[in-house]
Amino acid sequence: MRTAIYPGSFDPLTNGHLDVIQRATKLFDRVIVAVAKNESKHPLFTIEERLEIVREGVRHLPAVEADSFDGLLVEYAERMAAQAVVRGLRAVSDFEFEFQLALMNRKLNERVETIFMMPKDTYTFLSSRIVKEIARFGGDVSSFVPAHVQIALKFKLASHPA
Repeated sequence: MRTAIYPGSFDPLTNGHLDVIQRATKLFDRVIVAVAKNESKHPLFTIEERLEIVREGVRHLPAVEADSFDGLLVEYAERMAAQAVVRGLRAVSDFEFEFQLALMNRKLNERVETIFMMPKDTYTFLSSRIVKEIARFGGDVSSFVPAHVQIALKFKLASHPA
C-alpha cells in the first residue's frame, strides 16, 4: 500500500488544502492528513479543533484519514509506514523553504520522498493566514473554505475577537 503524509498546520483547512488532498489520492492508496502540533505559530484553533475540522473535511474521501503529530515529520512518516510526504506549492515564494525542508528530511531519512503538488490555479493565492484575516474583518470566506470551516471561523472569532 502506497501511503503519503500531507502535513501542515491546517489553521484552518482551506479549499486549496482539499484540492491537494484530492490530487494526492490519485497517486497514493492512503493519504494521511497530519495536523502539526506547532504551537510556535500561535494557531487560532486548538490541535483538537483543527483535527476535527480536517476529519469533517475529508470524511467523503475513503482513502484519506486525519491524524496529528508532534516532533520530526520523517519519524512520524516512518511510524505510519509512509513512502512519501506531500507538500503543496502555491507560488515560487513557497519553493525555497519547501526545498530546504525536503532536503533536510532526505538527510534525516532517505526512504521518505517529498512530492510537490500544485493546487488548481484558482487556489494559488489562498492561505490559512489570509482566510483568517478576511474572516476577522467580517469578509466572506465561503469561496475559500468548506461550509463547516466558515462556521467554525465565525464561532471562534466571535468568542476570541481580535
